[in-house]
Amino acid sequence: MTQSIKRVVFTGGTGGLGRHVVEGLAREGAEIVVISRQRPAVGLPCVGHASADLSEPSGIADAAAIVKREEPDLLVNMAGIQYFGPAELQSFDDLQRSYMVNLIAPVALCQACLPIMKRRNCGHVVNVGSIIGSIGMANFAAYASAKAGLRVFSEALRREVSGTSVAVTYVAPRAVRTAMLSPKIEKYAGLTGMNIDAPEDVAERILTAIRAREKEVFIGFPERLFVRLNAVLPGVVDAAVARGDRKAKDLFSETATSKTGG
Repeated sequence: MTQSIKRVVFTGGTGGLGRHVVEGLAREGAEIVVISRQRPAVGLPCVGHASADLSEPSGIADAAAIVKREEPDLLVNMAGIQYFGPAELQSFDDLQRSYMVNLIAPVALCQACLPIMKRRNCGHVVNVGSIIGSIGMANFAAYASAKAGLRVFSEALRREVSGTSVAVTYVAPRAVRTAMLSPKIEKYAGLTGMNIDAPEDVAERILTAIRAREKEVFIGFPERLFVRLNAVLPGVVDAAVARGDRKAKDLFSETATSKTGG
């Protein structure tokens, strides 16, 4: 870890992916405060906990106050909630929670830490999105659109802090084998050929991105290629995913479900 990263605020640190990243940061000497509803399972003295519910406006305000109090060198926004199913079946309450956790909360926490980092002229923000924030996949519409918003926010923020020593990194994993991977999504992956990565491998890639202060990281092949194709030739991607989407239709004869990570 770079010498300047001593204090970290981390959301999503209780999830299957976040726990590995937290442990990696702790091994490299960082002091970490994990913001979550549940206390992290990481039994390390350098890892603390602050409670906040990022699905509620009051919880986001509490989390922003924690960020201001802690004055982190590194902010990692990893908390996420994922709905899987046809868009018209997602309840309004679930839709609202999805955008609050996946987009509003990380934006608000970036706003909270930026004045501190700008004043010191150093700092690093890492926003963890998803490959499907660049490739809008059927049955992940709300999640994909929120992560797309986070990707563009990260890009815009990086341009805002250009000329300072504040870095902004956007990391987009593909599917990761965590609690968010429900049995229905496992079945979907089998039908469509969706790749699933081990959380330890993704965590190490995220740690590498933090160390190098990379701008954008898209994890996995051929997904990285699809990101580029979707930007210039979306029709090609439409054709590539259509067959899998047709195979997966039978999965949605029942009410769709949502899973929270972190």
